[in-house]
Amino acid sequence: MAKSKHQFVVFILSFGRPDNIKTLNTLKKFKFNGDYRIVCSDDDPKIEEYIKKYNDKVCIFNKEEVQKKFDVGDNQEDKRTVIFARNACWEIANQIGYKYFIQLDDDYSSFNYRVNSEGRYNTSQTKIKDINIFFEMLLNFLIKSKADTVCMAQAGDFVGGESCSVFKKGLARKAMNSFVCSVEKQFQFMGRINEDVNTYVNLGNKGRLFFTCCEFALTQELTQTNSGGMSDTYLDQGTYVKSFYSVMYNPSSVKVGLMGAKNKRLHHKINWNKAVPKILHQKYQKK
Repeated sequence: MAKSKHQFVVFILSFGRPDNIKTLNTLKKFKFNGDYRIVCSDDDPKIEEYIKKYNDKVCIFNKEEVQKKFDVGDNQEDKRTVIFARNACWEIANQIGYKYFIQLDDDYSSFNYRVNSEGRYNTSQTKIKDINIFFEMLLNFLIKSKADTVCMAQAGDFVGGESCSVFKKGLARKAMNSFVCSVEKQFQFMGRINEDVNTYVNLGNKGRLFFTCCEFALTQELTQTNSGGMSDTYLDQGTYVKSFYSVMYNPSSVKVGLMGAKNKRLHHKINWNKAVPKILHQKYQKK
């Protein structure tokens, strides 16, 4: 980032799509001028194409080595999931000399404001003008809040518009998709599938802080519609298996239920009253 006071790098997690890294093109459209790396595994059949096209911007890790440090939650052999890349990022950041990083998937098409200058819901989805300043804002919030990670909301979080729960909260106790992290506050994602939900509920239950800033949102390809990445795994396993990983890790606060108005599908449901410790108002503090 231009004149950033922090050591910060963007990690774009990618698999099998060297010619279709939409996030990188989107970042350039949004005036990104900082450093970035494309994080790939050495079992990617197109790894040579990545190297040929992006040279030293490609960071390669080994899934077998990464798996030794976290719990996949099953005895499957399928490694076509993003959790290995997510957990590799702290070591990669250390190796290339960065203290802070943000993890992005490779299929983003836009970054938008979802709240206008008056604090009302922004129906026009105004585009963020300078992504460098925006990343700096997220990083400052991570540092000042002492959170473990901070994320942007996703377009799907705002179904229902101004009446949706995410907009009303402003700051949600969850973290998905775009993780701003520090190498000094490392945590391990858990579970082969649905790793983000598994992690923010399980570690949130232990007092770790995972936040989504609901004033901003990223837009990406719908799951199972973009070839490569994790689409094949989702098609093979289905949403029931995906969601049930979170039940397995957090049986006291997560269940599987139907989601949607007309075309219903199985999805995880979190009971937040049982999921995370609550922050009491300071008026209850004992002097």
